[in-house]
Amino acid sequence: MSLGALRPSPLVEQATERLREQITSGDWAVGTKLPGETSLAKSLGVGRSTVREALRALAGAGLVQPRQGSGVFVIATRPKEDWSTQLRQAAITDVYEVRMLLEVEAAQLAAQRRTDDDLTVLTAALARRRDAASGSDADFVDADIALHSAMVAAAHNPVLTGLFTEFVPVLQRGLIDLVELLSLRSGEPNHGDDGHSELVDAVARGDAEAAGHILRAELKRTLALLHSL
Repeated sequence: MSLGALRPSPLVEQATERLREQITSGDWAVGTKLPGETSLAKSLGVGRSTVREALRALAGAGLVQPRQGSGVFVIATRPKEDWSTQLRQAAITDVYEVRMLLEVEAAQLAAQRRTDDDLTVLTAALARRRDAASGSDADFVDADIALHSAMVAAAHNPVLTGLFTEFVPVLQRGLIDLVELLSLRSGEPNHGDDGHSELVDAVARGDAEAAGHILRAELKRTLALLHSL
């Protein structure tokens, strides 16, 4: 089957896409050995270096795998999903369970490692959350997540901070839906203020056990509400 020569534009991207189409359409099934670089280059009308880069991109997407001395083989017909994509597609309850594991540990570390600057940021974030109680649900959720982000940052672990940042877009959507569907703020505009105030106090006094306990209880209550939707 002729692949057809490519137009002279970003050749690596075009070559990658053309080869990807052959795989995802089923023309090259799992287990198929791809033609050699020379053959592919001739079919696509590009140089071998372009084909090599395209194959590297397909390998990075989890579609092909080079085998030393044997060639390049198709190992999947759908590209693997990155972490951000998996989070966007995951159920909010699943995301929340993982958030609980991550953030409770972060709260305990924050109580042990927080600096005076961290406490200033946390206090300001708590005040912003209280101010946002008079605003929209979206504004309130944003302020709530900002407080939690400040607490995670106070743990001074860049990996924890990076992971929590990945969670934020999914959390925003899920929590806004939760607040709106259950009208959580209809009788209590500053929903959960006591728990968040206690969390900041525990971190401020360096009580890691209390910080973890308070946050775990808060997140469990929210998870139970999410399961009720």
